[in-house]
Amino acid sequence: MKIDRKNFYERVYSVVGQIPPGKVTTYGAIAGYLGVASGARMVGYALNNLLTHPNGETWPAHRVVNKQGQLTGRGYFQEDTMRERLQQEGIEFKDEYRINIDRHFWDPNEECDK
Repeated sequence: MKIDRKNFYERVYSVVGQIPPGKVTTYGAIAGYLGVASGARMVGYALNNLLTHPNGETWPAHRVVNKQGQLTGRGYFQEDTMRERLQQEGIEFKDEYRINIDRHFWDPNEECDK
């Protein structure tokens, strides 16, 4: 199945834009919601693309982590910005770069505008 990358990226951004402060979701949860069950890496590519997107700052990409709650996207933020933003939103950390995913998980299948 061929996926239209531009359309997929815009759909990813739409989901990410709905994640409320104090909540996080995972690359895999977004991919599953969009009907691409094995597309977690593609979600990561879409978020990486925000670095060059004209409105890159409008999406809260810092609220997307891996399924273990690790801040795997932090390399794309300046210094420790991802961690700092999550802490400012009240996200609880289990260790330096892993959040309490059970407490803060936001499921797009249950919460997204359909």
